[in-house]
Amino acid sequence: MLKKFLNIALLGVLATSCTEDIMDRINKDDHNPPVDLVDAKFQLTDAVTGTGYSTWAGQYAWSVSSYTEQTFGTGNNQAMKTELRNRAETAASTSFNNEWNATYGNLMNIRQMIDKCAEGNINSGQKDILGMAQVLWVLNVEALTDLHGDIPYSESVKGLDVLTPKLDKQEDIYADLFTVIGNAITNLSAAVAAGDNNAGEQDLLYGGSSAKWLGLAHAVKARLLLNTYFRNQAVLTQVLTAANDAVAAGFDGAELGFFNGVDCDNSWAAYFWSRYYTGANGTVVDLMTDRNDPRVDVYALDLFGTGIAYAPAGDATAARYTKTVGGPAWLNNGAATIHLFSKSEFYFILAEAKARLGQDATADFTAGVEASFEDYAANDPGYVELDPSLAADYIAELGTVDLAEIMVQKYLAQTRDEPIQTYNDLRRCKALGEEFIHLNNPNNTVGGQNQWPLRLPYGNSDVISNPNVAEAFGTGNAAGNYLFTENVWLYGGSR
Repeated sequence: MLKKFLNIALLGVLATSCTEDIMDRINKDDHNPPVDLVDAKFQLTDAVTGTGYSTWAGQYAWSVSSYTEQTFGTGNNQAMKTELRNRAETAASTSFNNEWNATYGNLMNIRQMIDKCAEGNINSGQKDILGMAQVLWVLNVEALTDLHGDIPYSESVKGLDVLTPKLDKQEDIYADLFTVIGNAITNLSAAVAAGDNNAGEQDLLYGGSSAKWLGLAHAVKARLLLNTYFRNQAVLTQVLTAANDAVAAGFDGAELGFFNGVDCDNSWAAYFWSRYYTGANGTVVDLMTDRNDPRVDVYALDLFGTGIAYAPAGDATAARYTKTVGGPAWLNNGAATIHLFSKSEFYFILAEAKARLGQDATADFTAGVEASFEDYAANDPGYVELDPSLAADYIAELGTVDLAEIMVQKYLAQTRDEPIQTYNDLRRCKALGEEFIHLNNPNNTVGGQNQWPLRLPYGNSDVISNPNVAEAFGTGNAAGNYLFTENVWLYGGSR
């Protein structure tokens, strides 16, 4: 009898135990584990893609390329309104809301990666992953603050802990970016020394190479330093030091090249194919024509089958401006790469710094132009077949290298897909009292009133939900008007 009782009791215990085990598992989603249990290397893939596809090569870039006159908005649509410098369109908080949200989404993902590398967490001790995340953090924040000025930063991407983050001053944000990129360099240097490669194929940029990420980190530091040149004209030697460190690390550019044009398209091409809003701009064509530049055949390709009809170079009338037809060949190439930081930009940074310091910039200028020719040729899907070796004769015909030509050639190189940094350069040079690129759009100034935005509006999601952003954006008729009158701090403003 006792034995029977013990068996019944044991069965009861087992039944209770099984029930508890079932209850422990019943709400567990094995296919979607908690984020803190996911290795950060898997988040790196999205962080790299989002940084390139959404932040540096999305609506920010497409619209800014109209402001820099590196492309021309065609058709009766948003791009046309951008060309007309329609004030309501330019200043609307809805204009860049998707990119605003996407970039803060990138930062939330990257913040999680950084946190996971802290002691005791899943990626503890993986300095390569940490350094990569820090470089990506800087690239995303740089884009936001360069374009918008003061932004939510120190209290941002903290989830439910801070729902209405304050705006930080751009000056303070840049100071922190230098700290973060310095930490990235330290961590990646340690990872190189240790031979770490914890990311592997999840790193779509460099295949997990800590050495290549270290080169990019130094290059990003050089760019950040040059961005501050108006505020600190003693910074040029630091620019050269950072750039030379990038050269020593083997920096050769940073571009996403995983697009195939079939089921995975470059964002510029995807935008072009879906809307046909983008064409070649007469400002670029004139600069190229003046220099007998063979890249013009790639830039001003007759994609529309309507014939190219440009008036003589130097004619800045509205009639000439609106005759821009054609479009860049790479827009019809879904496999074209996206630059996070081009080799040509890097060497023009070196060339500019040396020229401003009175040093010989010929070698770096040459490297920048040659890299641009190679980039134009590589991303033309076979229409023109530009020979990159033509760069040698072209450079020889340009003659003596000076600051003005360095800035023109940087502008032409970045026309390929880097208008955001061109926007920085144009504003920086204007603040310095320099005009190396003459913008021709007759709508930039109307009735004596500036219509060319000195910055971009905040995203609508925060304008309507965060009182701090709403106050900075303005209300009623004043909403967004500061875009046309107030420079960001980098270029002479106060916010």
